[in-house]
Amino acid sequence: MKGEFRKMKRSAAGVVLVLVLLWGMGTAAFGAMNPMVAESVAMIESQLGAIPADGGGKKIGVLVITLSNPYWTEMKKRYEEWSSEMNVSVEIMSAPTEGDLKSQLDTLETMVVKGYDAIIATPMDPFNLIPGVLKANEKGIPVICSGPAIDAKALKDAGGRLDGWISATFLDQGRLAAEDMVKKMGAEGGKVAIIEGIPGAGQSEARKKGAGDVFAQAGNVPVVSVQPGKWDRNLAFDIATNLVKATPDLRGIYCANDVMALAAADALEAAGKREGVLIYGTDFIPEARTAIKEGKLQGSTTFSQAAWTRGAIVYALKLAEKATDLPERLNIPIMLATAENIGDFEGWK
Repeated sequence: MKGEFRKMKRSAAGVVLVLVLLWGMGTAAFGAMNPMVAESVAMIESQLGAIPADGGGKKIGVLVITLSNPYWTEMKKRYEEWSSEMNVSVEIMSAPTEGDLKSQLDTLETMVVKGYDAIIATPMDPFNLIPGVLKANEKGIPVICSGPAIDAKALKDAGGRLDGWISATFLDQGRLAAEDMVKKMGAEGGKVAIIEGIPGAGQSEARKKGAGDVFAQAGNVPVVSVQPGKWDRNLAFDIATNLVKATPDLRGIYCANDVMALAAADALEAAGKREGVLIYGTDFIPEARTAIKEGKLQGSTTFSQAAWTRGAIVYALKLAEKATDLPERLNIPIMLATAENIGDFEGWK
């Protein structure tokens, strides 16, 4: 994957330079843009070919997982900022809670009836949205899978198709956090734990594997526990509380999102066991950004939501216009925010 991103960066080098200069002058939605965000935008757009100058007022439906999670409320903001910048109408919908598979499918089926020019959807698991995608196919509405994949074989077997896919390499999110944790632990190593999200959810499984592979390769970093926190703050708090009781010499915890990482930090603080334990999350939500600055968390892996949402909207517009020069999948790079580089993330979106 590293080689793939290096190739993308070389092919987009000129675009990166132009975009950094342009974004530095500012946009109506974002003001002056962080250079790393501008580079991510350029990497996304280098995969898309010619970019529409204007969205022409097209209507795009966006289905996220749940707006009860701060990660998705931030993603919603990014979509709304670009909608005014790009002259498109974007409506963001979601299920009420994480893991409500039926409600998310019901929401997608409602969106199909609304007749959007395109739909961008993030599934809760590889299978739950397949019936809704089939209905969108029947209506001729392009569907982009955003994030974890809808199972391609199951969808094909059902007679359906996706029109596009935008995703990060979620395995790298776990890998980068674990690599930094192992580095900070040094030659001594130590016992670690993983708090995953919902078992079977694509992003959770990939993050768990990415971290677990690094710990296994280190040789001196045994994983003493892998437990599902189901993206839930209270559950993660309880898991972390029990972890330090069972393993008082625990040296590190990787959590598959920041909500659970922040809860783990709170649990260890309440138990008087926070000192000496490295805690990493994923998503770089605003609360995690503050926590890294204050030393409450050691790091969080992230990608630019501004680049992701712009890429998804452009992808949707081009599909609605029946463009034929599109890739099957758009990729976006992963980054790790830590106390050492947190200054580079000022203005990060």
